[in-house]
Amino acid sequence: MHSLSEEKLLVKDELIGLKVTVKECTDKTLENITGTVIDETKNTFLIETERGIKRIAKDIAKFEFEYKGKKFLISGSRLKYRPEDRVKKAK
Repeated sequence: MHSLSEEKLLVKDELIGLKVTVKECTDKTLENITGTVIDETKNTFLIETERGIKRIAKDIAKFEFEYKGKKFLISGSRLKYRPEDRVKKAK
């Protein structure tokens, strides 16, 4: 089990460069996409995969991030801030 403080650190940290997998999504064709976050906007992640670059809306998916050697499942709606605001506002 992960500590809540580690999860909060992830939510407030830089996500670009992290390995990510789409675990659940309202668009089933996007589930299980794995890659590296290469860009982030308020509403989307840009993920580089083996099959190209995918833009995925944050609020329709749950993402599993690899962070400091551990895996965390985070609802995209918790991350729906501009990256520079997420540091201050995310919970």
